[in-house]
Amino acid sequence: MAISQDVHTVKQFDIQLDNLRNLVLEMGGLVEEQLKHAVQALDDEDLSVAREVIARDRAIINGMKIKVDEDSVSLIALRQPMGSDLRMVMSLSNTANDLERIGDGAKKIARMTLQIYDGVSNPPSARLLRDVGPTAKLALEMLHGSLDALARLDVEKALQVAQGDEELDQEFQSALRRLITFMMEDSRTIGHAINVIFMIKALERVGDHCKNIAEHIVYLVEGKNAWYARADQTGE
Repeated sequence: MAISQDVHTVKQFDIQLDNLRNLVLEMGGLVEEQLKHAVQALDDEDLSVAREVIARDRAIINGMKIKVDEDSVSLIALRQPMGSDLRMVMSLSNTANDLERIGDGAKKIARMTLQIYDGVSNPPSARLLRDVGPTAKLALEMLHGSLDALARLDVEKALQVAQGDEELDQEFQSALRRLITFMMEDSRTIGHAINVIFMIKALERVGDHCKNIAEHIVYLVEGKNAWYARADQTGE
């Protein structure tokens, strides 16, 4: 009977770990949708979609983060996991934290969209908004890649995502220089330009959080820092 009970306990623990991982992946999918919808709301000047993004963040994303925290604490307290199991719980909990921050970024873009278009007589020109699309594309690619790497526990993919953050940072810096130039050329653009800067900064931060997620994946699988794992692969 003792052996049977041990097997049952291990099986239940595996199920709980799988449930936690699936919850984080589900949260990631919803956060990815939130970011897509926020950018689309800006492109379409759709204030109703922007408001929906804000409402979903409060009602769903934040609630899922709390659920991940509660389940992680419960697993640690009741199961006292060790080794790779403990790394799994901690990595998933940290990933959920980064996903929640990405959700905040989507919410910020939605809020800036409302500020730009809600009741404003002179919306920003296409020239001011030109950098949001390319920056968002890079951020979404990083987010999708990090979630794919988590689903597959793919270290190589995770390292590729982490390295992609440099391109996003460069895009942000180029966009920032252009926006500063616009403000210097025409002071009337300052208000809208600042809102756009907030949006592209939010997207740049998405990249930082995706890089964090990639590093959590490497630690989960390899038990080491992402950059040590890359050095092992390259022989540097």
